[in-house]
Amino acid sequence: MKKTLIAILLTSLSIPQASACTGISLTSTNHDYIQARTIEWGHSDLNSKLIISPRDYSYTSTMPDQQTGLSWKSRYGFTGISVSDDRYIAEGINEKGLSAGLFYFKGYGSLADFDPKKVDNNIVDMDFVRWMLTQFKTVDEVTKALESIKLVTVFIDEKGQPSPTAHWRVADKQGNAIVVEIMNKGEIHIHKNSAKVLTNSPDYPWQVTNLNNYIHLQPGSSAPQKINGVDAFSFGVGSSFIGLPGDISPPSRFVRAAFYVNSAPEMSNSEQAVSQAFHILNNFDIPIGSEFSPQYKAHIPDLPSATQWTSVIDQTNGYLFYKTMNDSRIKRVDLNKIDFSGDKEIKRQLDDGKFKFENVIH
Repeated sequence: MKKTLIAILLTSLSIPQASACTGISLTSTNHDYIQARTIEWGHSDLNSKLIISPRDYSYTSTMPDQQTGLSWKSRYGFTGISVSDDRYIAEGINEKGLSAGLFYFKGYGSLADFDPKKVDNNIVDMDFVRWMLTQFKTVDEVTKALESIKLVTVFIDEKGQPSPTAHWRVADKQGNAIVVEIMNKGEIHIHKNSAKVLTNSPDYPWQVTNLNNYIHLQPGSSAPQKINGVDAFSFGVGSSFIGLPGDISPPSRFVRAAFYVNSAPEMSNSEQAVSQAFHILNNFDIPIGSEFSPQYKAHIPDLPSATQWTSVIDQTNGYLFYKTMNDSRIKRVDLNKIDFSGDKEIKRQLDDGKFKFENVIH
């Protein structure tokens, strides 16, 4: 059986790795809808590519035993960013403004058992984003269509154990946004993304409930007060959110991202919202090595960052922005200028793999 690279990454590594994706949603007063996220993998280069896929393009999902599962033809063109395999889209937007992305959900995601005798409507979890982007334009359409498919694992190891799966964020151009989680061997749970944040495990309801532990956090500084006759005052700005968790665990990143989204200033247009999204996500860039325990320090890979890329999607105006661990300059893909009537996919490296800087004084 031929193993895909993503399966090898997810199942055969004994060294703990950072898979610490953080997603946020922002909205301008002009009703511009922005979906932004980071993607992390601290072991090796995910070899992510920019994928541009046309309308009327044929797809087939390959099962964990290499059988052919569901086949379909795209209704809409899309652009997205792949991980490890050009087929596997981690984040993207289609020409109708639907955005979808996957987030690692180890320990909680649990798909239905794979039945090799019944595969006609099966899609592997790593194909789910691509299927949504090619078929639908609204969250409601996605929700209804979930009843017609069965998501199965992309890989089953020699012991019969499935690879860890994901949960998914889906949002449309009308401002509707959901989180899709599949647990307990195939139970589909759909949650409104009311917190405007998604990270990893535990499940979304737990993460939202956990925000109750941080209702004291506020932007700004605490007012001076007397404590037993002693004048107490802030050392500097930010004392009102002392206690904001700063570690890279999924619950802490969820709380931190929710705080920054909630405290963001009013943004009057999409440009301001896109800029704000990048600034917020700068707080979630994970330096390489910080996720390794001392006994694993010898195995730290040659990567600039565990955060391999950051993307920001402007659903309203049809833009995909991104920057990478090698190149902090922001690049933009304008879907309005893409001809989606072609007959093949376009695949491009996100960068040339070299650290980028520019001399300002020559």
